[in-house]
Amino acid sequence: MDTSPNSHPRSRIASHWPRWAAILLLATGAGGALGANQALDAIIAVVNDDVVVQSELEKEIDLVIPQMNQRGTPVPPRSQLEKQVLDRLILKRLQQQRAKDLGITVDDAALTEALTNIAGRNGLSLDELKATLEAGGIRFEDFREDTRSQILTSRLQSQEVVKKIQVTDPEIDRFLAKESSRLIEREQVRLQHILIALPENATPDQIKAAEDKAKRLVVKLRGGADFAETAVRESDGRNALEGGDLGWFEMGAVPSLAADLAYSLAEGEISDPIGNSSGFHIIRMSEIKAATPKEVTQTRARHILVRTNEIVSDDDARRRLSQLRERIVGGDDFATLARANSDDTGSALKGGELGWVGPGDTVGDFEEAMNALPVNGVSEPFKSPFGWHIVKVEERRSQNSSEDVLRIKAREALQRRKGEEATEEWLRQLRDEAYVEVRLDQES
Repeated sequence: MDTSPNSHPRSRIASHWPRWAAILLLATGAGGALGANQALDAIIAVVNDDVVVQSELEKEIDLVIPQMNQRGTPVPPRSQLEKQVLDRLILKRLQQQRAKDLGITVDDAALTEALTNIAGRNGLSLDELKATLEAGGIRFEDFREDTRSQILTSRLQSQEVVKKIQVTDPEIDRFLAKESSRLIEREQVRLQHILIALPENATPDQIKAAEDKAKRLVVKLRGGADFAETAVRESDGRNALEGGDLGWFEMGAVPSLAADLAYSLAEGEISDPIGNSSGFHIIRMSEIKAATPKEVTQTRARHILVRTNEIVSDDDARRRLSQLRERIVGGDDFATLARANSDDTGSALKGGELGWVGPGDTVGDFEEAMNALPVNGVSEPFKSPFGWHIVKVEERRSQNSSEDVLRIKAREALQRRKGEEATEEWLRQLRDEAYVEVRLDQES
């Protein structure tokens, strides 16, 4: 399996930001729910050789409910909510155990950096973040450890799942043939519209009849019926006689009803019915006008990877790479040393060669270290989710053709899609292979 960094998507730590945002919302607007709970220590689940206690469940529920309220998601009955949250806690505990077995940790420096970034996104200093949380009744230490857990999970999933994901050129070709219009940066969109109108004070039966009609039309349209002809015959909208054509919109001027669809629909794609007080709307993405593609910087690089394990510690890996770097700076050939020393077997056979690497082709730690180097520069040893590296920059080039930009975006999209699917399967296997005894019903 090729585990070279250019086959890995970026770190998924950023994907946890909505959770952190909701925690901050809780602190600033929802009062001190966390601080109000009494410690409840009844064991509600056994997870391998560890346990989950009632107080953990209560604390997690206090975080989940504000998130659901923020999204407008109805809060289920208490018993159902407890089961859902407990399942999340069990998966969290299993991942913590797996990370411990693999020697994956989050040191205080990385944690402080993450907390500082969270504070910065909210326009706060780290001290102000702490004060804001504690004013809302949330202990900063609880928030700090929750953040550590999120980073740990991200690193674990990167090592266990993401590093195994590869995206081939034929996959990119197939993706672009079907979905290229989803990836381009949109400047303007041209929309078509069908409205199945509702009378004022519509009855439930009238609402259902209109919705059913809209759903039938969507089936016909997706089956090949001409949208313009259907709009002339069926639409109650003002633009029905123009085939439902709403014309061109700058992205910032798209009506709110279709604002999200303007960014997500592919060219020619038809939306599901969208209901509001006027009736049920069907939107078709007629055309997309792309913005001028931005210039992309690509780097041709080599690297040497040393993985840590129960025998090779972080200090061992760093020291070994420091010695190799001294030899390279002293004149030894990077490629020769990579063949003899790199644990990345895929690139080691090519002298550590990674080829041309673009934005998002590597995890964040690797990309940051590589981008900081001049051409012919050799990095100091640094750590990523896959181990310790040194990297040498061979060349740089700027690419600004729309095809190159689209291929980069397609690779990122496929990596994310495969990553989500693979992570779900990995979590299922992790749970299936574990000993889990749930005692929630008998304790509650």
